[in-house]
Amino acid sequence: MLTNYLPILLFILVGLVVGAVAISAGKVLAPDNPGDQKLSPYECGFEAFEDSRMKFDVRYYLVAILFIIFDLEIAFLFPWAIVLDEIGIFGFWAMMLFLGILVIGFIYEWKKGALEWE
Repeated sequence: MLTNYLPILLFILVGLVVGAVAISAGKVLAPDNPGDQKLSPYECGFEAFEDSRMKFDVRYYLVAILFIIFDLEIAFLFPWAIVLDEIGIFGFWAMMLFLGILVIGFIYEWKKGALEWE
């Protein structure tokens, strides 16, 4: 029974050895001379002016959550469109009900001002 697990153990060991060899070769062969240009902030283009652990406005998270909710709901349209001829009129009206609820939710969020950044 344990002989069935020998290939898995061998695979794990080979993976660990290959990883250790690659990391060791990188440490030995790569030069370690970071300069000012290499250590400068490159993502945003300017020096950080505040602590990176500053608090974000809650609207940022609200917009992100709303995007995910509406994006995932729209993702249901693709499989529905593929099988529309198989599910018939019941599937069509079920999706219309779903889209109606989605539109009502979207209008509600729009009227509440959750989509505006200010």
